[in-house]
Formats: sequence, C-alpha cells, structure tokens
Amino acid sequence: MILFIHRKDLRVSDLPAFEYIHRLGSPSLHVIILDPALLGQNRHLEHSGIHFLRQVQRLRQQYRDCGRRLHVLYGEPLGVVKQLVSRHPGIAEIVCHGDCTPYALQRDRNLQDWAAETGRKFTSFADQALADLPDFQQWSGRSEPYKIFTPFYRKWREYVGLFHRPASSVHVGQLHTADLAADTAELLIPPFQLESYEPDTDPAPCLASFLEEKLSGYAQRRDRFASDETSGLSRYMNTGALSIRTIYEALLERELYEDWLRQLAWRDFYLYQASADPLFFRYEHTYDMSALSDRHFEVWCEGRTGIPIVDAAMTELNATGSMPNRLRMVTSMFLTKNLLCPFPLGEQYFRRKLSDYDRTLNRGGWLWSSSLGFDAAPYFRMMNPVIQSETHDPAGTYIRRWLPELAHLSDREIHRPQPHAIVDLKQSRTRAIEVYKRILQGAH
Repeated sequence: MILFIHRKDLRVSDLPAFEYIHRLGSPSLHVIILDPALLGQNRHLEHSGIHFLRQVQRLRQQYRDCGRRLHVLYGEPLGVVKQLVSRHPGIAEIVCHGDCTPYALQRDRNLQDWAAETGRKFTSFADQALADLPDFQQWSGRSEPYKIFTPFYRKWREYVGLFHRPASSVHVGQLHTADLAADTAELLIPPFQLESYEPDTDPAPCLASFLEEKLSGYAQRRDRFASDETSGLSRYMNTGALSIRTIYEALLERELYEDWLRQLAWRDFYLYQASADPLFFRYEHTYDMSALSDRHFEVWCEGRTGIPIVDAAMTELNATGSMPNRLRMVTSMFLTKNLLCPFPLGEQYFRRKLSDYDRTLNRGGWLWSSSLGFDAAPYFRMMNPVIQSETHDPAGTYIRRWLPELAHLSDREIHRPQPHAIVDLKQSRTRAIEVYKRILQGAH
C-alpha cells in the first residue's frame, strides 16, 4: 500500500503523484498532516492559517463527493508517519510533492532516511513550478543560474513552449483510497475545531472570470489597486487548490496573455532562486544589519505611520488578509528603507497575515524590496508612497475606503503625509541610501 501525503497540493486532479499511483494500481492511504511547526503559535487564527484550513475543508468535501477518504491528522510529520506505519504495516511506499524551503527539505530528508532504514520507498514529485526548473537549467546550457529576470523569462518562455507537460487527467475518484485503522485519527486530532472552518470557494469561477473580464486589460489596469484588476488567483495557486498547468493551458486559449504570463514567470523565477541562490534563505545572516532596528515596526504593523497609502494598505491586510501587489511593494519598501527595519520582521508579519502566503514567494518579494537577491531593486531606487498613490489612484478611492477618517480631504491632500507622520519621506530616503550602500558593501 502507498501512503500519500497532501501538502501544498490541495486539489483532486492534475497531481503528478496521482498519475503515478494510478499507473501502479496500488491502494493508497491519503492523509494531510497539519504540522504544528507551520500552524503553531496560533497561526490557525490568522488569515494565512484560516485560508489554508478552509482549503483543507474544501479538499475533504471533494474527496467525500467522489466517494473517497481523506484523513486529516495533526502532529510532527515523521512522528505521524511512524504511527501510521505501525497501524498499517503494509505501507511500502511514501509518496508526496516536494517543496524548496529549508524546513520542507529537512522534513523530507528525515522521512526519506527513515523510509530507507525501514525498507520502504520514498517518492517525491515536483508540482509547484510551471517549468521543470532543474531540467530548464540543464537545457539552457548555462553553468551559472540566471540572476536577471528578463533573460530568464526569454529562455523560460521558450522552454515552456517546447516542453510543457499537460495537466494530468487522473482524478482521485480513479484511485482506491484506504481507510485508517480504528482509533488512529483520535490519536492525532488537531488542538482546534477543524469543523469550524467553512470550506473555501471553488477557484474555477475565479479563473474563468479573470480570463473573460480582466485579462485583456490587465497590462493597463493591473496597478489600479482601488478597483482590484488583478486575478485573485494567488491564494488558490499557493495552496495548490488550482494547478499552475491548468491556469497556463486556459491562458493560452486567450489573446493578449503575455503580460500575465510574465507574472507566472516571476513566480517560477522566485522558485528558481530558492534552489539556485544558496543565500536565498539566509541573506540576513550574510549582511551586517546592525544599522537597522525594529523601532517603528509595531506602528507599521498597525497602520499608524501617518503615510496614508501605507496605513490604508496595512489596514486592509489586517482586516482581510489581502493587499494589492503594488502596495505590497510600497509597504515593504517603506518598512525596510524609510523606516530602516530588518526585512525578516516584515516577512514574518506577512506570513501570518497574507491569505495567499507562500514562504518562497513572500521571501522573494521582501528580498527584492530590500535590494537583496537576484534582480532586486537597486538600493538607491525607492518607491515614494505619495507618488505611487497619486499615480495609481488619483482620487484616493482606496485610502477613503480603508481610512474613512481621511475621506473629507481633497484628492490632492489625501495622499500627503499626515502631521503625525513618523518619518519625513525625503530625509528618510537619503538616510536609507547611505545605510543600504554600507550594508551591501559589507557582505561577508
């Protein structure tokens, strides 16, 4: 029997692992392990945890709808697997989809080592990226990784066009899923009521609506954050509720898709960096950041900086778990540069608050804003939050929505720093350029 472990692949079709299991014809025990290392410290009460658990509930319902069983368990993954094998000694192979974060890599090394010690097979498939990134690197003929997005994109575009692997047609309903041994689930129940989380919505209508109504004007309107012209698909992609291959194939059936395809390429570029750049997950240990501090961090988190667009964006994030991509860049650059705060603090805050959180993609964005990593924003280029607000939302509609106490201000005044603003934008920019120049020159 096969033990299949769901992770960031919360769907019932187009999974490489399902295709593999179906080809073998073996019965399989399907579980998802809620890991306290990922859901601890009350993360199940934050937007990122809530969204993930709602997706889990939807996945359970999808299994039930086709007469199959998904078992939701709680605990440290290796410990859970050991308990499952002790109750199901017929498990001969562990199958899953991999991830590229340091925690995930170590978790899977532990599982693989234990499987080898006990005479079992451990099989992991790549599922997150659209391109097969190791094969892409080899095919490119380069000995060094791409460090700039534009040449990466050109080659990636060619590779995906030539070697795209179509979405699999295998559905969980075609697999023979096994039941848990008696009393096993009771030993591994989560310390919170999973039933209190309402199953999330089907991502298919969201994809169809975006392609039909927004794609053609995406390039011109994507930064108009007051009207939200983006796809809204990231929260489904980042939990795997919607396959990246399904999205790509639907995209190709449309016209004027190149600008949004670049967004999918950026996603792959960050996943590519995570394995190609040995410093990707450890830049904070490579540079001397002692000139930075958390002095203004709490005020930034609470949306009380006195810079209207920053405070409006943080208010939306705290209230809903959402923030337009343009404003993620504005708020993160404001924190790291104008407020001279270490990027890992903001990265961790977004981890809790963003409904569409993904460790690698979130970190890639924070590295970019901090002028670290491949193709990051140069340290001397900084987004002025006032100019960003005036340019992309001249009427101040977004600020009026999230900061109604400022709604009485004119279209000109509403973008301006408030009298209580915690920094002067011009002076803090000058200071940030000096500080980050020294930081980047002093890498070790």
